[in-house]
Amino acid sequence: MLRNVSYNDPKLRAEIDRTVGLPYSLIERFKIKGIGSSKLLVKQTSKEIHALYALDHNNNSCNIEMRPKGIILRFRSLLETYALVIPYYKLQLYKGEAESYTVYMDHHFLRIMARSASDHAFFRKILKEKAAQAPPSIEDL
Repeated sequence: MLRNVSYNDPKLRAEIDRTVGLPYSLIERFKIKGIGSSKLLVKQTSKEIHALYALDHNNNSCNIEMRPKGIILRFRSLLETYALVIPYYKLQLYKGEAESYTVYMDHHFLRIMARSASDHAFFRKILKEKAAQAPPSIEDL
């Protein structure tokens, strides 16, 4: 779900917490060695997100926050902050060219440039957490 999170709205915060879980505690953040990405450059987006990015002429960038049941991809347009809230069961993550990853959820997508080794490690951490959250398959029984 794509939401404007610029303002303090308890109902919206509760909806996000139900969808992707409460934020990790400080101890859990240290155990998993960080839950947030660095500033990531956006190369391409779906139409709805592109319409938001087209409102200003700044560099298109975003960051990702991991939560227990999903991720929150945040970006800014003009003076507003938007969040694409993606539960792990809807997250599709593809590694494209040597330096890019594409994050899909339903009809939304962002192609993100990963410029450093830490960016690649962060996407591997997301995939590992997504695999841990997946329900067991028939072969596991």
